[in-house]
Amino acid sequence: MFGISEIAIFLVIVVLIFGARKLPELARSLGKSARILKSEARALKSDTTSPATTADGHEKDTGNPRVIRGTATEKPGPN
Repeated sequence: MFGISEIAIFLVIVVLIFGARKLPELARSLGKSARILKSEARALKSDTTSPATTADGHEKDTGNPRVIRGTATEKPGPN
């Protein structure tokens, strides 16, 4: 894919464009975005599979929070 020299050149260009002060904030934002993407992919995968049930027919608690899409907990009021 990419060699070490190409990655080094890319990093130098990124430092020149964004500056050394903005790099930690940029890396934090990138990490947060990657975590969100990973959790959404897991939620999508778990939505496609049938939920695990116990012998009495109740849904088994897997320890993961359930995501209910399409509902809002609060409506913003006029300000």
